Amino acid sequence: MTIRDTSLDNIEDFLAQKRIAIIGISRDPASLSVSLFREFCRRGYDVVPVNPNLAEVQGQKCFSRLQDVRPVVDAVLLMTSPEVTNVVVRDCAEVGVRQVWMYSDGRQGAVSEEALEFCKSKGIQVIPGQCPFMFLPSVGGIHRFHGFLRKITGRFPHRSAP
Repeated sequence: MTIRDTSLDNIEDFLAQKRIAIIGISRDPASLSVSLFREFCRRGYDVVPVNPNLAEVQGQKCFSRLQDVRPVVDAVLLMTSPEVTNVVVRDCAEVGVRQVWMYSDGRQGAVSEEALEFCKSKGIQVIPGQCPFMFLPSVGGIHRFHGFLRKITGRFPHRSAP
């Protein structure tokens, strides 16, 4: 499975979930993970921050691990290194999360071949790469431009074949 295997249907299905954990959220308020956190919150999502090194993010309690989150989230956005991704997908399977987005900005990001294989074996739907900002309705600026560039270069996800 590669970034090219990502379907627009899977992305829309992920974004239709309303309770999402962002794992690996940064302590830096200017980071992309915190920007995504704020944007998802602004759009009405119930976003749960997860990072064992933080007590809170933007005034909201931050959990140390996915197993501590109650009620369980619908989906997980991984903003982690590939090594951490390998561990966290096992946590996802343990608690019953069925949708995982492994963030990438075009480089490695959170994507891990080992984690992709594990998710596939457990029936977990994965978005291996991409940045959620490119797929949120009415997003502007650089994110819209990145989406446009991916479309003209053929790297933007397509609908699944019927």
